[in-house]
Amino acid sequence: MPRFEQQYEEWLVSNLKNESNHRRKELLGKGLGHGTVEFLRKVWFPAIGNFDHLFPEWEVRDFNNGYRYLDLAYMPGGAKGGIEIQGYGPHARDLDVRRFKDLCRRHCLLALDSWTFLPIAYPSIIEEPKQCQQLVLSFIGKFIATDVSSTLTWLEAETLRYARRLLRAFTPLELAKHLRVTDRHSRRILHHLVEQQLLDVAGGQQRYRTYQLRV
Repeated sequence: MPRFEQQYEEWLVSNLKNESNHRRKELLGKGLGHGTVEFLRKVWFPAIGNFDHLFPEWEVRDFNNGYRYLDLAYMPGGAKGGIEIQGYGPHARDLDVRRFKDLCRRHCLLALDSWTFLPIAYPSIIEEPKQCQQLVLSFIGKFIATDVSSTLTWLEAETLRYARRLLRAFTPLELAKHLRVTDRHSRRILHHLVEQQLLDVAGGQQRYRTYQLRV
């Protein structure tokens, strides 16, 4: 069995086995939606390599004393990150005013309850998985700031954390300002991290290159 399939099945079974809430257990028993599975297969697992701290069909309460379910909740150390896959078929294109208002209200309630929310469009999963992987790395970078190799220097480790928090490529000058070092020193740090295959050159040539986290 391929590595993804095996870990996915084990993860889903573990969630079912450990769930006492009958509402969520019933949803999990029906299996995850196609968009969620493709997100995990094409985006999450290639970028992260595991399903640690990730919970499917996570139940949240709304202000009307009802229940809503996130496609995926990412909760390391008590943090609250929500991921939802947005489809784009006739249902999405023809979203009526009532459902559109409800969707906006849902996002507002999550934000007010201290959730960091990451909506992912299904077409982006299929057509632009690498860009989605960058978004996911930046997303989890907001929650896990210390997951770097102990062999790195402090400045190298902070450079990786900086790259994880950004949603775009960055220049040596931007890094230099963040680290409060010279432009020349920041380029040495970036060059070393590229050699270690932790960063990639995103674009440009020589002095005007930009860098991003490797996925």
